Amino acid sequence: MIKLKHPLMVVGTGSDVGKSVLATGFCRIFLQDGYRPVPFKAQNMSLNSYVTANGGEIGRAQAVQAEACRLDCHTDMNPVLLKPGSDKQSQVIVNGKVLGNYVAGSYFRGEIKDQLFGEVTGAFERLLKSYNPVVIEGAGSIAELNLKNNDIVNMRIAVATKAATVLVADIERGGVFASVFGSIMLLDTEERKQIKGVIINKFRGDVSLFDEGRKILEDLTGVPVLGIIPAFSHISIEEEDSISLERKATSALDNKVNVAVIHLRRLSNFTDFNCLEQDERVNLFYTNNTEEIKKADIIILPGSKSTIADLIELRRNGVAEEIIRQSRAGKSVIGICGGYQMMGARIEDPEHVEGSVDAVPGLNILPVTTTLESEKYTVRTSFFFKDFEEPCSGYEIHMGQTRGDGAEVLNRLENGQSEGCRMNTQIWGTYMHGILDNPVVIEDILAPYVQGVTPSISYDEFKQNQYDLLADHIRQNVDMDLTYKILSE
Repeated sequence: MIKLKHPLMVVGTGSDVGKSVLATGFCRIFLQDGYRPVPFKAQNMSLNSYVTANGGEIGRAQAVQAEACRLDCHTDMNPVLLKPGSDKQSQVIVNGKVLGNYVAGSYFRGEIKDQLFGEVTGAFERLLKSYNPVVIEGAGSIAELNLKNNDIVNMRIAVATKAATVLVADIERGGVFASVFGSIMLLDTEERKQIKGVIINKFRGDVSLFDEGRKILEDLTGVPVLGIIPAFSHISIEEEDSISLERKATSALDNKVNVAVIHLRRLSNFTDFNCLEQDERVNLFYTNNTEEIKKADIIILPGSKSTIADLIELRRNGVAEEIIRQSRAGKSVIGICGGYQMMGARIEDPEHVEGSVDAVPGLNILPVTTTLESEKYTVRTSFFFKDFEEPCSGYEIHMGQTRGDGAEVLNRLENGQSEGCRMNTQIWGTYMHGILDNPVVIEDILAPYVQGVTPSISYDEFKQNQYDLLADHIRQNVDMDLTYKILSE
């Protein structure tokens, strides 16, 4: 196997153009072709995160891409992660651990960017020693001129790593010629040299209708169009961008088990519900509409980056009262992470981890109280759910401890400790992200509502099949011979 000379970098004309998914597909293609690929994103901004084996926190997209490479994820794959706690402040995580909270203006003005760029290049160099090729993902648009001087994730990385860089544009949005041409022309000369190809993504209809468009783009930019990728609905790949929530279902359906996920303002780790969403017996939807919540069989309070602020908002808009009412009416109510904290009697914040509010009353559905703490707890673990003997797996990411006197335990951890709380068989809370990826848990929560057949394959098998389908789709629509040539020059 000939070693490829350059990393492949996937950048975009904007956010949500498909960079993460295409990078995932290329990871699987390189693996299928006998290489040892690895994902890398210098800086990610997302409330969807994952925990590495050694307890580090990274963006969920890089964990997905690592799965496509059949690798366990590592903090070097995403050395800088930003988790917005408000419109103006983010928690900055470096090499898997919290560095601190930074006001957006301070962070993006570059006050710590030189330090962070050193961490980023160090992580990349470590990956480069063991893997080939490195598949790099950019962030947002490469042409944000007001942020460019302090860039550590787009063209500065492309130049520093000599990456063969592919620009992705979303044709569904319109303006594809202006966005591709403008993005390239706004780069400086050295950066422009790194752009080796263009991919037009999410095309609908007869691809041959864009033959003239392909030629126009190539004449305008001097860069080959490597492929035109049709939009697809037959492949399911986890997405981490909150924009993707706008495409999710928002209402109940007849003849399905209706699962309502409460749409919090700072909802985190919505990938917790992907497995349940794929179950053909289920209609999973996101809502703050009390009328739709009434129609649900199962109500889930998800994780939140700002638990107290989100709980206050639920009280203001009437959702909190409706959840309490439905729990008393016998509906299933489940809380995960921040949602678990909300279901308790009280949330205290003596160190003002989340803001100026000292404490708020919870929904009082579970007999527990939470104290928020400044130190973040991140761990991957195995456990036993309720009284079942099938081993389960999940991961915890939270800043706080939840305690209850006499509360019935939900999970038994591998180290002998207990975790979570259950009021009865249908009302419970847990810190365990990924708990709904375990078949025994899915079957237990659906048992009161279905007499169906257990899904034939595990969620892990399902995801691996999806990576193969994605790789096939990209191969059919991208000139891989030219792509390999670019990587080998």
